[in-house]
Amino acid sequence: MVSNCLYCGEELMEVLSWKSLFYRVPPLLCNKCEKQLVIIEGKRCSGCSRSMEELPYDFIKGEQCLDCDRWESDHEWKGVLRQNDSLYQYNDFLKEYLARYKYRGDYVLAKPFAPILKNYIEKSEFDLVTPIPLSNERLYERGFNQSTALLEEAEVRPSCLLTRIHSEKQSKKTRRERLQQEQVFQLGVGDVKGKRVLLFDDIYTTGTTLRQAAKLLKEAGAREVSSLTLARG
Repeated sequence: MVSNCLYCGEELMEVLSWKSLFYRVPPLLCNKCEKQLVIIEGKRCSGCSRSMEELPYDFIKGEQCLDCDRWESDHEWKGVLRQNDSLYQYNDFLKEYLARYKYRGDYVLAKPFAPILKNYIEKSEFDLVTPIPLSNERLYERGFNQSTALLEEAEVRPSCLLTRIHSEKQSKKTRRERLQQEQVFQLGVGDVKGKRVLLFDDIYTTGTTLRQAAKLLKEAGAREVSSLTLARG
């Protein structure tokens, strides 16, 4: 059976066997593209999932990177986000891949991530999972919420616990501007009191967005807030 790579269009050759007739998971990306999606392995920061193997010695404090240590040393943010897990390295390939997916509306590019997201979420302990929302203006501009689409492809039904106030694109802000930005979220629908909430977003960069969302949910009574992102920037 012949199909094409969803990203580069290269022809895919699928070899059928008796087993594959009953347990068939057709390939969606060619080997070249698949190999450029690098899963984060080895020792990670216990707070944000950043690979510790890539960090200089003076950027590590105990089991965490210096960024996470600073977050946890700040009384306002300590314990707000229990932990973030990220699945892939945000390398040049994934950066372009997600740009094409998010900004050029190539919705189908969410499909290759469905199995790994579904597997992670099925093994996680939480009561509610909610994607980081887009503002109404940004949603109209893009046509879909990239995080919601990734969850839906993984057969996960998200809860709409948050709404977002319109602001300048995160990608256009400097690191300092992201760290200093005011609260951009408001509570949506759903009772979070006593619940364990899993936030989901496509990329973890400074951690500000996820912590703002987590803080609002904790203030609303959530017992615990963790997060999962596709990539760690």
